[in-house]
Amino acid sequence: MRPAITRAAPLAMLAPILALTACATTSGNDEATAPISLETMKETVRTLSSDEFEGRMPGTPGGQMTVDYLVEQFEAAGLQPGNGSSWLQEVPLVEITASDFAPLTVGDLSFDHGEDWVGVSYRQTPSTTIDNSELVFVGYGINAPERGWNDYEGVDMTGKTALILVNDPDFAAESLEGTFDGRAMTYYGRWTYKYEEAARQGAAAALIVHEDFAASYGWNVVESSWSGAQAYADTGGDGSDQTAMNGWVSNDTAAAIFDAASMDLAAMVEAASEPGFKAVSLGMPVSTSFTNSYRRYASNNVIGVLPGTERPDEYILHTAHWDHLGRCTPNAAGDDICNGAVDNATGTAGLVALAEAHVEVGAPDRTLVFLAVTAEESGLLGAEYYAANPVYPLSQTVAGINMDGIAVRGESRDVNVRGGGKSDLDAYLATALQAQGRTASPDPAPQAGYYYRSDHFPMVKRGVPMFYVKSGLDLVNGGTAAGEAAEDAYRANAYHGPDDEYDPNWDWSGLMQDLDLYFLLARDLAGTTDWPEWYEGDEFRAVRQQSCAASTGGC
Repeated sequence: MRPAITRAAPLAMLAPILALTACATTSGNDEATAPISLETMKETVRTLSSDEFEGRMPGTPGGQMTVDYLVEQFEAAGLQPGNGSSWLQEVPLVEITASDFAPLTVGDLSFDHGEDWVGVSYRQTPSTTIDNSELVFVGYGINAPERGWNDYEGVDMTGKTALILVNDPDFAAESLEGTFDGRAMTYYGRWTYKYEEAARQGAAAALIVHEDFAASYGWNVVESSWSGAQAYADTGGDGSDQTAMNGWVSNDTAAAIFDAASMDLAAMVEAASEPGFKAVSLGMPVSTSFTNSYRRYASNNVIGVLPGTERPDEYILHTAHWDHLGRCTPNAAGDDICNGAVDNATGTAGLVALAEAHVEVGAPDRTLVFLAVTAEESGLLGAEYYAANPVYPLSQTVAGINMDGIAVRGESRDVNVRGGGKSDLDAYLATALQAQGRTASPDPAPQAGYYYRSDHFPMVKRGVPMFYVKSGLDLVNGGTAAGEAAEDAYRANAYHGPDDEYDPNWDWSGLMQDLDLYFLLARDLAGTTDWPEWYEGDEFRAVRQQSCAASTGGC
């Protein structure tokens, strides 16, 4: 992994802004001088996470209340409508529910749905049938020309079923060195990529082999997540560009399949982890079927804009998801509203507070876009729809900042960087952290691939460099032990549950530090003529170069 580059720090330019943001961090109440208002943060988080909004589920009255409220707040902050004369981008969604599963048969073997395998269709069709499709083991299912790796080389997958290993070839490494960044997951390790690539290769179906360590979760997570209704962004074409079926098989199921093909699963995993691996037909047909019911509905992304003064056709993007889970499993007190105060009323409120601050300081050279996206909890759907249908061309989008769950555990000496070592954004972050007197800590769980799991990522995979910088764990009061304890307590007691509620006794100082950082990053990016690039060899460099080459007015 390439280290962060050293960039000439424009501290003279940032110094007066930093002085103002310092006022915000310490008091937050002097709105005549403080660009970022603590009171705006408190009131916006409190409102969005109130029971009145019923957990902000898209397609519900609480979801519509959220959209209406954000339009009001963006307008009050001094932004302009971000989609022509409208504040909204309608996001068409489709919910597909599969039922009546036949067994998955592979040759003479038969496997039960749920216990042995799961599968869904991304296609809007009343039924799905896989009929005697040839099963081909394609290793990790990766086609990465910049890394000299193509598991599909020499094989025509048309109408066939791809059997694919989870993660990427060097995930078990102790270090972050290797063809696929060692222990750190690349996008090639994410199950989303594997289905996308199988579809590009013309496969009829794609089945990923689950393994606890490689996936970072157990089979129970797969079984529960892939059962019941599945929501998708309705990007047109009724999903006809997708495989007919995407799914998973358990490790025991995969072992039985390889054994029936007179092969050993462990040996094939080892072979697939080495350069030059060639896809192998297992010589057995795959069949199954199930029925689908689906409904279409719509939600909205909310977009506000602060036009740039010198280069208004170059954009700095801010993203945060406004949605949460609605009503969920009740807690011991019977509360069944998942209020989502931290996740992600904090990030959504951050959009409003940062917009206020930028308007107060004055528009920078480049245009600032504030995008509150819907349906993140259903799979980044609002962000995916925007990326597929951008209001502002991605080739003219310089970079962006994503905010998802800003911690309220006090000031920290560091930030947690997800997706570091990938682009020139490293240097911008180093400059802003130097101005704050803070440091960058690496992702503590690079193998989990968190950089590929929030709303910045649909833009990233289309080439736009994006920050995903999380709250630090090295707290001023208590150090990393206190920070890790606070993070663990939130995960155990509140995350995605009814107890993620607004607390008037929160320590907001660390959250305000993080907002100061996001503010500095945006001002720096919006005040330069530079275009940050992905590092040589990064998986997103090629798509950015293609986007730039096709553009007449962008990067």
